Amino acid sequence: MEKVHHISSTPLTFEVIEAILNEGYKLALSDESAQLIEKCKKYLDDKIASNDGPVYGINTGFGALHNISISNSDLSKLQENLVKSHACGAGREIPKTVVKLMLLLKIHALSIGKSGVQLKTVERLIEFFNNDIYPIVLELGSLGASGDLAPLAHLFLPLIGHGEVYFRGEKVEATHMLKEMGWEPIKLGAKEGLALLNGTQFMSSHAVYTLLKAFRLSKYADIIAAISLDAFDGRIEPFFHQLHTIRPHKGQIETARNIKAILEGSDLIKRPKQHVQDPYSFRCVPQVHGAIKDAINYVAGVVLTEINSVTDNPIVFPEDDMIVSGGNFHGEPLALAMDFLSIAMCEIGSISERRTYRLISGERGLPEFLVANPGLNSGFMIPQYAAASIVSLNKQMATPSSVDSIPSSNEQEDHVSMGGNAATKALKIADNVERVLAIELFNGAQAMEFRRPEKTSPYLENFLQQYREQITFVKEDKIMYKEIEASVNFLQTGEFAEFKSEE
Repeated sequence: MEKVHHISSTPLTFEVIEAILNEGYKLALSDESAQLIEKCKKYLDDKIASNDGPVYGINTGFGALHNISISNSDLSKLQENLVKSHACGAGREIPKTVVKLMLLLKIHALSIGKSGVQLKTVERLIEFFNNDIYPIVLELGSLGASGDLAPLAHLFLPLIGHGEVYFRGEKVEATHMLKEMGWEPIKLGAKEGLALLNGTQFMSSHAVYTLLKAFRLSKYADIIAAISLDAFDGRIEPFFHQLHTIRPHKGQIETARNIKAILEGSDLIKRPKQHVQDPYSFRCVPQVHGAIKDAINYVAGVVLTEINSVTDNPIVFPEDDMIVSGGNFHGEPLALAMDFLSIAMCEIGSISERRTYRLISGERGLPEFLVANPGLNSGFMIPQYAAASIVSLNKQMATPSSVDSIPSSNEQEDHVSMGGNAATKALKIADNVERVLAIELFNGAQAMEFRRPEKTSPYLENFLQQYREQITFVKEDKIMYKEIEASVNFLQTGEFAEFKSEE
């Protein structure tokens, strides 16, 4: 039976979005949303017909051209010209999943009934979504100021018969897609191009996509750290709950509880230790991973608010007989949040690489570089190099975008958020962190074999058994990049088993 998500006034959540993406949901408009769209459009049309005065973006030019009036006969052409002229993106194509999210989030925003768009425009966007039609959107070009003008222009060019799309698995001209589907291009109504192009859906779609990955990587970071801790013959005392109740940051408490639960029943963690302390990269996992969790959750709250908001301009309030030109398209909330997320994700990789280094350093009875015959074999020497390189790159990219601003549109847009850059590089950092964690897991699993016949916890033994089905123990030098990619694939496709704490 086909699964359908009905667009309505019910707020979107990350759980709902993940289900829509992963379980093949189709979209449909609720009666409530269809009525809101039609009511807003009728109000706008009536207002234009009865009002001779200028209303920004409806019968005026845009940005610095806001003082130029446009005749009623040219209102549709004005909106079409807007979409065509603003499609100035550059660089590589963004992932199709992010494009799909852009469609979903824009459909949801337009359906709140404050944007003055035609019902058939929203219905066509739903058809794009349901038929896996992905407009080509390029990565560079958004200032995150009047929303994401350039990328959203690329997203909506195919509505009016321009641009390119992925259609039935191939990149084709939009005209070909429209012909094959038996559709006519949408003739944009007054204000409609502005409603489509003003908005934060490029930033917010990247944010959602990156957060879904961040939620997963944060969980993996705890599991992988527990493997490394046990393989390094680490101590469990830094994870005792008493320590964290007197510094009760939520993420710190959660992380300590997670590590204790993951290591429950481990022979290795219980054996007597010769050392009284572990390095910070092990001992301070609750404090570091915990702060990262708290940062991710803060960003998630900002993004949830954003994706359930109206962010175009001007905004139409039929119930108040009011059309207001404001600044809801400004990306500052997302820019700051995505910079924070970049820093937090960067730290997952930073502390992970340090644990990897300690595992290959020849300490605590582990062989140098985690091979039985170092010298003849370089073993795990260079995977740590790769992790270090990636971590360094992440640090460079974690420089905040939101502190920058370059005026545009003849100084009419004299402060911009640079949220588009903040959002795209946050995704790159998250992808990089996934590789750093995969390298730590590769090392941790190898180190664990040198502790045999002693065992870690039942939970981790099961986890490592699944890992070994894809990545085998390294006895002598081999081509390592293939093993690292297999480790990345394991993280991308694996499923979490629940772990429960008695605390």
